[in-house]
Amino acid sequence: MRNRFFFLTASLGIASGLFAQSSGGYKVPRLPDGHPDLQGVYDLATLTPMERPRGGKATMTKEEAAKLEAAARERKVREDAPIDADRKAPPKGGDGSPGPYGNVGGYNYGWLDPGSAYTVVDGQIRTSLVSEPDGRVPPYTPEALKRIATQRPRSTSDSGESADPGLEKAPGAYDDPERRGLGERCLLGFGGTAGPPALPDYFYNNLHQIVQTKDSVVILTEMVHDVRVVRMNSQHLPPAISKWLGDSIGHWEGDTLVVDTTNFTDKTGFRESTENLHVIERFTRVGPRELLYRFTIDDPATWAKPWNGEYTWPLTDSHIYEYACHEANYALADVLSGARMREKEEEAAKAGK
Repeated sequence: MRNRFFFLTASLGIASGLFAQSSGGYKVPRLPDGHPDLQGVYDLATLTPMERPRGGKATMTKEEAAKLEAAARERKVREDAPIDADRKAPPKGGDGSPGPYGNVGGYNYGWLDPGSAYTVVDGQIRTSLVSEPDGRVPPYTPEALKRIATQRPRSTSDSGESADPGLEKAPGAYDDPERRGLGERCLLGFGGTAGPPALPDYFYNNLHQIVQTKDSVVILTEMVHDVRVVRMNSQHLPPAISKWLGDSIGHWEGDTLVVDTTNFTDKTGFRESTENLHVIERFTRVGPRELLYRFTIDDPATWAKPWNGEYTWPLTDSHIYEYACHEANYALADVLSGARMREKEEEAAKAGK
């Protein structure tokens, strides 16, 4: 599997090195050990989608971006407006309108923070995070398609927070707490934001903090307070030891921090990947308030080939506050007990016939 990485990661490393050398004379701040100081809080929110429409162009002009960003600001103002307290209840299953309240569940838009600008990489305004030529994730392998169609559902969600799109209506979703989403159970952040790879969730809680020591790099995710510890200049754990966020080891290639992650569990599939997922990330400070984040994904049992992505992490002065996910969280027990009550009612109705 790792042989598939050689040419991709080698070329990615060369590109990263060239970029660092041509970054307009920017002097990277350094820690006492001589390595670049990547520390700080970064806001990953962006309007740039993971993939771009088929046939779409890779970049956009400043004028095109400004128009779309203005439209996003106007939409946010409308969506942030208070909901009419005297409105009628929506019909069973929702009224079909877009948004969480139209579909019955989730949050009002005022709670959401999906981003306000498009990501800029090497001076180009990108139309996708995926940096493949077509801007899209490679197709699933036949093995993956079969697995996805037949596997036991890992999660469902009423509010769009599921990491398993397409499985929301699977039968038995309320039969077992382990069939609820990992984010819903406060185990991992929603939609891949926990990483690796660390991605925007287009939802809320977009902050990530990097803390460095001589032997470790710690990445704290605001969403569900995930913490990933990258052991520097180390070896991977034995294959039999798996972890929610995989096993991350790091090293420096010039001014770029390279993080290699394996040893995932079979329950944390990123876009339907298996426990054999292999992720390589590259963190490069490219400006006083900018970090370039690049990643390479490989899982031969899931995708036809490895694939790459990149986007810029802007530094922010915002603070990360505690994500108290389980405080007064009665919903998980309530939805399961509600399902049991419905089953009893259905059995009673059948018995009365």
